[in-house]
Amino acid sequence: MTRCKRSNCSGTIEDGYCDTCGLAPVAAPARVPAVPAAASGRCGRNGCDGAIEDGYCNECGLAASPVPAPRSGTASSTRGSSSAFSSRTRGSGRTSGSSRTGSARRFGGGLVEIAPVRTADPATAVMAVAEVPESKRYCAKCGNAVGRSRGDRPARTSGFCPSCGEAFDFTPKLTKGDLVAGQYEIVGALAHGGLGWVYLAIDKNVSDRWVVLKGLLNSGDEDALAAAVAEQRFLAEVEHPNIVKIYNFVEYDGAGYIVMEYVGGKSLKDLLKERRGAGAVDPLPVDQALAFVLEIMPAFGYLHDRGLIFCDFKPDNVIQSGDQMRLIDLGGVVHVDDQEAAIYGTVGYQAPEMATAGPSPQSDLYTIGRTLAVLTTDFRGYQSTFAASLPDRNEFDVYREHESFYRLLTRSTHTDPDERFADAAEMSEQMLGVLRQVLATGGTPHPAVSRHFSGELRTDLRDDRVRWQDLPTPLVDLSDPAAGVIASITAADPKTVLAQLASAPQDSVEVRLRQLRAAIEMGDEQMAGRLRDGLADEGGDWRTDWYDGILALSTGDHTRARQRFDAVWSALPGELAPQLALGFTAELAGDAATACGYYDVVSRTDPSYTTAAAGLARCRLETGDRAGAVEAYNRVPGTSSAYPISQIGAIRALVRSHRSATVDMDSLKTAAGLISRLEVEAAQLATLRAELLEQVLRTLGGGASMSGDVLASVIGAEPAEKQPERDVRFALESAYREMARASQGVEKIRLVDLANAVRPRTRT
Repeated sequence: MTRCKRSNCSGTIEDGYCDTCGLAPVAAPARVPAVPAAASGRCGRNGCDGAIEDGYCNECGLAASPVPAPRSGTASSTRGSSSAFSSRTRGSGRTSGSSRTGSARRFGGGLVEIAPVRTADPATAVMAVAEVPESKRYCAKCGNAVGRSRGDRPARTSGFCPSCGEAFDFTPKLTKGDLVAGQYEIVGALAHGGLGWVYLAIDKNVSDRWVVLKGLLNSGDEDALAAAVAEQRFLAEVEHPNIVKIYNFVEYDGAGYIVMEYVGGKSLKDLLKERRGAGAVDPLPVDQALAFVLEIMPAFGYLHDRGLIFCDFKPDNVIQSGDQMRLIDLGGVVHVDDQEAAIYGTVGYQAPEMATAGPSPQSDLYTIGRTLAVLTTDFRGYQSTFAASLPDRNEFDVYREHESFYRLLTRSTHTDPDERFADAAEMSEQMLGVLRQVLATGGTPHPAVSRHFSGELRTDLRDDRVRWQDLPTPLVDLSDPAAGVIASITAADPKTVLAQLASAPQDSVEVRLRQLRAAIEMGDEQMAGRLRDGLADEGGDWRTDWYDGILALSTGDHTRARQRFDAVWSALPGELAPQLALGFTAELAGDAATACGYYDVVSRTDPSYTTAAAGLARCRLETGDRAGAVEAYNRVPGTSSAYPISQIGAIRALVRSHRSATVDMDSLKTAAGLISRLEVEAAQLATLRAELLEQVLRTLGGGASMSGDVLASVIGAEPAEKQPERDVRFALESAYREMARASQGVEKIRLVDLANAVRPRTRT
């Protein structure tokens, strides 16, 4: 017979659990160095928040960590408690895990700073009057209103549904002072949910720690209660830092309860109420909502990997405790292959196929998408008119401003589970990509390496044309049997590529995708069409759509190209490559305004997409926005090999005449400043100076005036005379002669002639 070893518990271990406190056995106390340990204080082992009593932690059961000896020449210090509560009202039991309440922490992959939530004494969370508002009383079976007042007759808190006859009872079954299972002393009711009342209690067997008791499903009679307790014991094995810990399952007075860790803090529902109470237009900013949900996505991946479905995710069921997000309600968790378990969910969040096909990882992803929609918009009718759909994108500013976010919601809440994300990891990846795009609207780039696309393939940085060959390509799926062969192909000639692919050990999707690209590069439209159709017939994925879009772009079918790239964007809303492709397509189709929108998102999020910055500059210049074009070119980072070319583009955007953009002296002065800072070959610098000075002469010839400081900027020196045109001509002559020194033959003669022609008349 083995004793429990947990502080204040005298139970014995049976079937792997203590028959008194219900917890798993703790490891034997570890040996520690012979250094004096603190007589009291916090445990701190692996994040444990227990208290040291008689030399051992009352939570994990391990010996107190030794107090390190002070280093020579330094003063010793003691780290403060990591508890989420500033004080405790009863004993030294655990309150809300290992959450810290110090400085802000960054959520969402470290991109968004979120202030911690400081929690109060748990006892203050108890309802003063435990009653369910009349407006929230509904039948658990048919969903119709029950317990409502009629005329002078007061509302009933218990009775039978007039629609289906199902019994209802909104009176708490447990009251203050009740001792459940001889161990858990009830303090009061915390809330009322779909499974009934949730109670705060004190665990009298484990150091008076705070716990929560929540009703079990299927506990209407003795046999059902026993089955419910047996079915849900697997929850005690769930161990994840973002999931509330289940301690025990108990029966009391004909009802079953889950005993779980008390997590103090604020739910996302509470945060929504606070913002609305403060008069905020939108419930939560998109970046914060994404950051909050991204923090608990690993918990869903953990559950799904173990065949468990959460079923009832919504803002109520995730809490920010300190600087950590936690799933707090496991009452509806079921095994994915359990065909008999009762399914619990909430209207407006629950996936539409739950009633017929049952729960799945995709049904959980649906609830996550719906939660994001509720968190970020004033989503009225989400439980009625839009119970299984989203409002039109134009309904909310946040959807119009962040189309990628809307597409994320659209895919995750698709009515067909097969059209949703494959798993929590894929959804998390796309959420993070969308978050980067949202944050970039603030002016700070947030680039990241894509797991789906290569970088842009632009090689000739001097060529500013729109070419489909510059677009990124989908990365090879490393699980494909021919991945190694494809990776070994380095030939640039498409015919050579096709010959090498013909010797691949076996046919595969990746082989045919590479053949399709080679066929497009050769301009063999018929071969490319056959390969595309074959992939589509076999249920091709977004990569088939991508190459179909490339094929359409190469043949000038801009409408089809837009449709195919749009489908890729809907499948991968967090990726920039499909938006870049849509920008290419719109520009080639002559729609500069639409192209600007796509190029803007791509280049501001990841400036390494230099083709996006160049495209944005071209399209802005097309609409007469010289300053905007320069701003676009300036997005290219100074560390990029394309930086000098981008600066040349900015200079020419300021200098060259355009039907929609009038050249003015301020633009010419700005161009002169860029030229003075540009580090390129002398001949190229002279060429740019010549283009600038030629435009200055034309502008002066049109009757424009020029101040002394502008003149000094464009000629690169203090004016020798108070005759702007004469000074400009001398400077232009010098530029032509510099260009001539780097030229040969006919071009050299032409430049010398230009220098002689532009030189003003002198006596020498």
